[in-house]
Amino acid sequence: MLGIVCEGGGSRTVYSCGILDVLLEENIIADHFIGVSAGIAFGVSYCSGQIGRNLTLATQFMNRPEYSGIKHLLDPKNRSYYNLDYAYYQVPDKELPFDMDAYKAFPGDIISVVTNLRTGQAEYLPCDRDDKYFTHLRASCALPLLFPPIEIGGELYMDGGIADSIPYKQAIKAGCDKLIVILTRPRDYIKRDEPAIKLACAYYRKYPGFVESMRTRAERYNRTVSELKELQSQGKVFVFTPKRTYGTRRTEGDPQKLKKLYDHGYGHARWAMDSLRKYLGRP
Repeated sequence: MLGIVCEGGGSRTVYSCGILDVLLEENIIADHFIGVSAGIAFGVSYCSGQIGRNLTLATQFMNRPEYSGIKHLLDPKNRSYYNLDYAYYQVPDKELPFDMDAYKAFPGDIISVVTNLRTGQAEYLPCDRDDKYFTHLRASCALPLLFPPIEIGGELYMDGGIADSIPYKQAIKAGCDKLIVILTRPRDYIKRDEPAIKLACAYYRKYPGFVESMRTRAERYNRTVSELKELQSQGKVFVFTPKRTYGTRRTEGDPQKLKKLYDHGYGHARWAMDSLRKYLGRP
């Protein structure tokens, strides 16, 4: 059973989009696709089989003022750096159509990782394939301070990366014996506390479990990456990491940087294809 695990990272996840397009071209289809934050937000285009859609999204939409910006964060009806209804409804429904029929027909699981605001724990939610507003994706992408909490089933959720940035253990628990893990930071990256961690902890002080998850995130992230390096050395997982990110910020909108990052991921996957097929047992 093949699992694909996609880390988040905002605009840096465009690297992953290049890899996912190559996997589609090579007909490498996951039985279990699990993504965090932008990893699932971009990943659904892999599940719908739309090669190149994410590249168009990154280079033609993400720099638009109607897509993101401080004005949207200050809008009391939106309260997010991203224009939520534009990014998660108008674009996929009208301006860059998302193939809902193909998405519904995807033969594997599609899992969105979210963090429960009340408990601070990760939850792994099967994406609702009938939801044209992509509520599960909004929840997984709901960065502290930059998004409002997203309600699903009476609970409030935020960015899945807070509680589980690289959910490879969940994929194994689901039964995956082959794993492709796509990271968005270079191999030697060591995560530090976010600059706004103190502000975020104060802002969400009513939710001590969530605050604890934010406070320990860097330590847990670095431990997970070390575990993956060891598993990779044993030939138990196949890990993609970018050699560089071209100065791409989490909220980057520069089409040239994003195209370079996509091309880097695409080229990396092409270069690694023989090794990947050997790992998968697919000559």
